[in-house]
Amino acid sequence: MTCNQNSGPLTMSLTDKCCTANTGCEFDGTLRKVRAESLYVQKVYDAALFNLQGLRTISGQEFKPALGRGARITRILDIRCRKFFNPADINDERNLIVKPLTTISGAEFVEDGNGKPITVIGPDGTASEKILYTNTRDCDEEFKGTPIFGTQNVKITGDVVVEIDALFTDDCDKECQVTLYTNVPIARECAPLVLTNFFELCMPSVFNTAFLPRFAEFCNLSCETRLATNSIMRDIVICPVTGTVKANLIIALCVTCEKKIVVPVQLCVLSTGFPKLSAETAPICSTFPQLFPDQINKKPPCGCTEKVESTEAFSE
Repeated sequence: MTCNQNSGPLTMSLTDKCCTANTGCEFDGTLRKVRAESLYVQKVYDAALFNLQGLRTISGQEFKPALGRGARITRILDIRCRKFFNPADINDERNLIVKPLTTISGAEFVEDGNGKPITVIGPDGTASEKILYTNTRDCDEEFKGTPIFGTQNVKITGDVVVEIDALFTDDCDKECQVTLYTNVPIARECAPLVLTNFFELCMPSVFNTAFLPRFAEFCNLSCETRLATNSIMRDIVICPVTGTVKANLIIALCVTCEKKIVVPVQLCVLSTGFPKLSAETAPICSTFPQLFPDQINKKPPCGCTEKVESTEAFSE
């Protein structure tokens, strides 16, 4: 007799299935190529980090594939949980989404006159930052920031994917391994799972600056799971006829959120030059255009028009 077609013998995992990244940046360890660069970036004025967690208990969750008639699980090797995401449909209600909803006390979000907050482009390339305003004169006179307070409601919707690596026996004489998997619904938009916490941030002056402070927030979510009582006998039920597996689970949702007050600034930084990547050259073209302009110093005092190397920066 052979093992069930949905299973197989124990196999070794591949060791070369991952990769390393190439930034194109190199440094020879000396200061010969170090130059001063001017960057227009966002400065973090104040930030707060929060860890939140929620629990979902799942009863009788069905897993695939079915193990066949007379199957019996003898050992659980591993239980994994990950976020569900459908790259073909960003609006799929099964996509696990964590969305922070924040209200502010002691300040207000600048609006467009129709009750909609003004948003600006953040480091993620989307309009993810809101502009803040409050009267900061009292604290400005003391050369300090103005405290603001907020309430955060983190709304979680979507599914998680649970996988169980198990050893089982069926109508074959030897032990076989199988990976059971299922989509577990956590919550839907009409009834989301909500986690709440409170925070305080320090806000800079709104008068001594050309730009109003911005409020940025972002969250990430992971999940962990185990059998409800850590017992195969109590938590896993297998149909003796079809081999369908059902399990009782506890799923922990682990959320990290960060709130930031950011302001635009210009920084002078030391740089070793610009990234240089080795392109895969096509066999027809002999030359290719560059992607970024050369950096040119201001005219030398001697009146020369010599072009400097691309690693040179603008000097003030």
